[in-house]
Amino acid sequence: MTARALLLILLLGVAPQGRGADASEVVRIVIAGSINPATAAYVDEALEEAEERKAAALLVQLDTPGGLLTSAQQIVKSVLGAPVPVIVYVAPSGASAGSAGVFITMAGHIAAMAPGTSIGAAHPVGGQGQDIDGVMGEKMENFTASFAEGIAERRGRNVEWAEKAVRESVSITASEAAEERVVDFVAGDLAELFDLARGREVDVRGEQVKLGLPSPDAVRDFGMRLPLEILNVIADPNIAYLLLMAGFWGLVFELRSPGFGVPGVFGAICLILGLTSLHILSVSYGGLALLLVGLALLLAESFVPSFGLLGVGGLVALVLGSLFLFDEAQTGLAVAKELVFGVALGTGFFIFVLMLLVLQVHRRRPRLGREGLVGTQGVATTSLDPRGHVLVNGEIWTAIAEEPLEAGARVEVVDVDGLVVAVRRVEPRGPFGRS
Repeated sequence: MTARALLLILLLGVAPQGRGADASEVVRIVIAGSINPATAAYVDEALEEAEERKAAALLVQLDTPGGLLTSAQQIVKSVLGAPVPVIVYVAPSGASAGSAGVFITMAGHIAAMAPGTSIGAAHPVGGQGQDIDGVMGEKMENFTASFAEGIAERRGRNVEWAEKAVRESVSITASEAAEERVVDFVAGDLAELFDLARGREVDVRGEQVKLGLPSPDAVRDFGMRLPLEILNVIADPNIAYLLLMAGFWGLVFELRSPGFGVPGVFGAICLILGLTSLHILSVSYGGLALLLVGLALLLAESFVPSFGLLGVGGLVALVLGSLFLFDEAQTGLAVAKELVFGVALGTGFFIFVLMLLVLQVHRRRPRLGREGLVGTQGVATTSLDPRGHVLVNGEIWTAIAEEPLEAGARVEVVDVDGLVVAVRRVEPRGPFGRS
């Protein structure tokens, strides 16, 4: 071998080459549901796990109708700056990458879809699927469109379609997405996915990395931690609202019937969870203040009945606060109107029943004190002419009769003067009226 050949081999050996990813395993996470802060934290933790294990890639199996734009932005930011290659796979068949899922899919180093899946409809909408009107709606649309275009341009995907997905809410199938360069390819299963992705070069933090993927048997699932699973459930405006209402009424029942404990414990847990969900969601402080005022008025009505005045005011404040609880123009979040009015009707019914019970108590004859003794019947233990003694409510009282009465006569208290009662004769009733 000549010296020139040896030198050429040496130069080839030290020349800069694209780094190859360790093919030992692939870390997989499954996102099946809405995109929220818990999902974003889950992706971050999975990326850390994949980096620590020196995995060949992080596989994100995605099936989502969409979610919070802020959370989608956080996930996209994490994926674009990921320390390992990220493969986003819309699967299984029948799954979709809607709204926020469009951005996450296009952000992956490798984007793939299973047959029978769809992607698109990324137009920003409100928390219940309604359009955001006015100038704020236009601003949200422009921002989201530029956000989608930026992701597509960064990954070399169809920028024009990304804009249409936002402005025109277009949605396409898996095969159409591959033809339109929205995703890289269509794969029926993990084996086909790895075969099609293996050997491709991707940009990982400015460095070209050649994917050396193992067999599907080397896929390691990374589950969501329990706290994040709980957060994933409660990070929903409707769930947060129900938790707040359940917590409030649980504490009310405990305060009205102290000692039982279960309503109070249940209410405290629900209230803490509700406040936790409000902490991670964007709350309108004006709406929250109205909600608190409404709950305070309803609480006052349950303890100091105003025959509906405080209750009606509390219901009005409750409904308004519930409708304005989240800054819908900024986040697209809102409590479902059906849920708000359902809770208001249920609360109104409870207050109405409470008022009826209070009225019954007010109309009921007193059982204690002077008022409670008047009208009570008893038996004369001695003759009364006019003074003697009677047995009333198991107690012996000095009594004065309107007319002479013999011992054993039935009497009724008509007045109380200190420790002396005034009584009158009560005629015994036969089976058909007075005897």
